[in-house]
Amino acid sequence: MTHTNIEALTRALTQFRDERDWAQFHTLRNLIVSLNLDAAELLELTQWKGDPEIAALLDNETWKEALRDECADVLLYLLLIAGKGGFDLLDAAAAKLEKNALKYPVEKCFGSCRKYTELG
Repeated sequence: MTHTNIEALTRALTQFRDERDWAQFHTLRNLIVSLNLDAAELLELTQWKGDPEIAALLDNETWKEALRDECADVLLYLLLIAGKGGFDLLDAAAAKLEKNALKYPVEKCFGSCRKYTELG
């Protein structure tokens, strides 16, 4: 199943949900909790591993499939949360990127990992 845009993916996701009568369980709170549980599963893939070991795992197809699956779960929950919240996730991401550009101007933060409050 290939989806070329986020609208098509969202339609397929809501159809999947509705065919199973799961919308009744998808309160905003439950969706946010589920997002965090899946984000923790994504984090678990790197638990106790250093950066070199994680980089090497990118050649392991089983591990990459787990990485893809957990990232997909996070994305799907984000789409459901945005739908429940009544906003377009892509628009929200673009707006956030603009906010971040103001908080982190290139001339102050180039090559730095400091938080915007520490940039001076």
